[in-house]
This record gives sequence, C-alpha cells and structure tokens, in this order.
Amino acid sequence: MKAPSDITIFEVGPRDGLQNESKGLAVEVKAELIDRLSNCGLSFIEAGSFVSPKYIPQMANSEDVLARIERNKNTTYAALVPNLKGFERALSAKSDIVAIFTAASEAFAQKNTNCSIGENFVRFGPVLERAKELNIPVRGYVSCVMGCPYQGEVPVTDVAEVAERLLKMGCYEVSLGDTIGVGDPLRTKLLINAVADLIPIDKIAVHFHDTYGQALANILRAIDLGVTTIDSAVGGLGGCPYADGASGNVATEDVVYMLDGMSLSTGIDLNKVVETAWWISGKLNKQPSSRVAHAMGAGK
Repeated sequence: MKAPSDITIFEVGPRDGLQNESKGLAVEVKAELIDRLSNCGLSFIEAGSFVSPKYIPQMANSEDVLARIERNKNTTYAALVPNLKGFERALSAKSDIVAIFTAASEAFAQKNTNCSIGENFVRFGPVLERAKELNIPVRGYVSCVMGCPYQGEVPVTDVAEVAERLLKMGCYEVSLGDTIGVGDPLRTKLLINAVADLIPIDKIAVHFHDTYGQALANILRAIDLGVTTIDSAVGGLGGCPYADGASGNVATEDVVYMLDGMSLSTGIDLNKVVETAWWISGKLNKQPSSRVAHAMGAGK
C-alpha cells in the first residue's frame, strides 16, 4: 500500500478535462491515459461520466473505457453520475466511487442540468440511498463557487448551504469548483471559512480553473486553511462547456511541482506526470497549458 500523503490529488483530466476538448479520442487512448495516470502514483482518478451523450458526447463511451483499463490496486476510480440511472451504469462499469454535481448558482444549475438546485437534490436522493445500501462512497461537486457566467456574483453563504446539504445527504466529501476561474486568494479564504463554518474542513476539496492564472495561489491559500484534497487535470486539460471562455483545470504537474517544493507529500512521480501531459496533449494536437510541462520539456 502507498504511504499516507500530506495532500491528496484528485485527478479529473480523463473526465472534466476531456469532456470539453473538441477532438474526440478513441476508447483505447482514454484507457491508456487513465493507466498512465495510475502509474504516476495518482490515488484518485475520475475516469468517466454517465451523463446523457446528448449533452456531453465526449463521455459517451465511459463504459468501454472503464472495461478496458488495467486497474491499479492503489488507485480509486470515480465516475460522475447525474441520477439513479447514471449510478446504475457506473456500478455496472465497476466504478469504485461516484460523484454527483450541482451548483451554488440557480442560473448555472438550469443551464448545466436543466433543473433547479432543489430539483438536483431530489434526483440525488435515490442515488445516495442506493449507494449507502451498497457501501459506495459518493463525492459531491458544487460549481460556480466564486462566480457564475450567467448570474455574476455568488454569495459564499449560498455555497456553504449547498455544501452542507450535500454532506448531510451522505456525501463523504464536497469539492468546491471555481468553474470560470475568477477567484483570488482573498476570495478563496472567505469561501473556505464560510463553508468550514458548516462542514468540517477535512470534508472540503477544491477545484480551481486557471482562467486568470490564480489557481496555484488559491490552492496555497486553501492548504493554509487546512484543505488537503486538490482537484487537478494533467496538462491543464478541460474547461466547462457551459461557461464560455473558461480555461482548463489547474494542471496536475503544476500542483505537484509546487507541493514537492513545499515538502508536502503527494505520492506522485512528477516526471511521469509531465510525460503523460505531453503524451495526451499530442493525442489532442495541442500542447500542455502548464508552465511546468514546458519548463521540464517533452522528453521528461
């Protein structure tokens, strides 16, 4: 078994990253990406999504991808699900954990899920009941925690209330997503403090997009406040199909480089992550967006 880490990196590239790329990838390429990431030492990988392909066509073959991967005993494989039907599909595909998603903005919830935040929670009920019966952990996502492309400002009290509700329903952890990347360290502090007033700090994860180049600074502030789980995507893949102009997730290699320099353990091999970033970016006919990948070079 892996030694305990100071910081847990939750890799979202194969799902949140690839779902917003214009170039589609074959099942075998997606599976190889996941295998490469598990061999980097990543203990959590979001491997797919069981939402309607009508809305997220890039995730249409998640069953096939999960069937093809070489499962690493030290890696937990997650899948995003919108409802009980999606949960059952994820279960059939042998996902270790599932994630449910809502927003702190009513406007974004309507655009992203075609229903209100309240209606999202109605859909979540059967998922969490079934997951509890089967002892399947459920992770919760909250989008637009620092701002919404449709609503604008999002009060931190709204975020905290949604996070508390997810935890009370049975989620083991709540990931706070700066979907359009407008946050900064001060707003991060205010957000984390507000949420931590309602749920334990060890139940909070953060998920920053790097639209304005603030993601690493925000992560550092979150860590200083006690957060120990960070979402990231290899090569800085991703974005949001419902938020025009939103850049990719903070790059896994950038986060690992920073944490290595701080002597915080992640259990992740930086050289292997950089190699994977260049490999998957090549498959997408692009270059990684991360500074570390470029600084270390494609040959690493």
